[in-house]
Amino acid sequence: MTEPLSPPGSFLPEDVILLLQDVTGRVAERDVAVREREIQAGRHYSEDLPVEKVPSAAYMEVFQGLLARQLPLAALYTGVLARLILAEHPNPVLVSLVRAGVPCGVLLRRYARQVLGRDIPHYGVSIIRGKGFDETAISWLLARYKAQDLVFVDGWTGKGMITKELAESCAAYNRTYGTALQPTLAVLADPAHSVSLCATRDDFMNPSCCLNSTVCGLISRTVHNQTLTPPGTFHGVRIYREFAGIDQTARYLDGVCRSFPAMEEEIQGRFRKVQAQDRTPDWSGMEAVKRIAQAFGVSDLNRVKPSIGETTRVLLRRVPDRILLQQADHPDAAHILLLAREKGVPVSLCPQMPYLCCGLIADKRGSTP
Repeated sequence: MTEPLSPPGSFLPEDVILLLQDVTGRVAERDVAVREREIQAGRHYSEDLPVEKVPSAAYMEVFQGLLARQLPLAALYTGVLARLILAEHPNPVLVSLVRAGVPCGVLLRRYARQVLGRDIPHYGVSIIRGKGFDETAISWLLARYKAQDLVFVDGWTGKGMITKELAESCAAYNRTYGTALQPTLAVLADPAHSVSLCATRDDFMNPSCCLNSTVCGLISRTVHNQTLTPPGTFHGVRIYREFAGIDQTARYLDGVCRSFPAMEEEIQGRFRKVQAQDRTPDWSGMEAVKRIAQAFGVSDLNRVKPSIGETTRVLLRRVPDRILLQQADHPDAAHILLLAREKGVPVSLCPQMPYLCCGLIADKRGSTP
């Protein structure tokens, strides 16, 4: 299918147009441990989905506390990033990378409209590690907008793999179609030091990383296989309509937006400061990942997931081996510690690590059920 997803999950239609197709009921959903073995044996993670589970009551209580504490900071970084984008791209078209990029893109669009009086187009497209972005979706966009106006959006960087994936995708697309697409990536937090358009390089705890679909418009991560998404069609998503009663998407987005007025003076001050900084990527995050891998005997860097966002993902939908923490009592890691306790995952202190936390995926090569 090459018609946008309508409605776009639980996101408001005026907030985003998702260039995706609904594969609910047709895509396989399988046990996390089974998927982990097969992924490490060579099966691509985008072929199907893990079974998504409802968070525990204890976890939701921790999430609500993090939400209350972090909303002003999310508002600050959103305002700064929106102003940076507009300073460098006068007529931007926001292209959020599904799934984690979409809430960030929604907030950028809302800030631009509410505070700056700018109505910026916003779309969501799939990008998949090892496969690249959805070329059908990109072609759909380039039939309507100039290539130089597209600004890709994600929530955060881990070690910079999506930055590289985006660059490779743009280069391949340009070779095929003779276009001049640029891999311009804007993120709220860039602890990987892999992009120049970022509001902070701190390992910022964004509440939108703490849940799966229930803070991302009730949509899954994207699906791509020849059966469900043949060439010429958009990549797919499953919509978790059954989770509507516990959906936190609107609460998160509306809460950040309510913080914009109180944070505006600080937003403008920080924007001027960040704009004046040298934000040239040095990829120091990847170097840190290599040191971590060596210290813990991990040969495959894909099993090292640095940053609070990526560590949360490891605990929610992969099979963790252990969690590394920079500080044992950091309040932003409360949900990490709770998930680790619930799943029986060991936690080690790693104070020299530049990230707040890092998840190590268990080695399941050759394991049996």
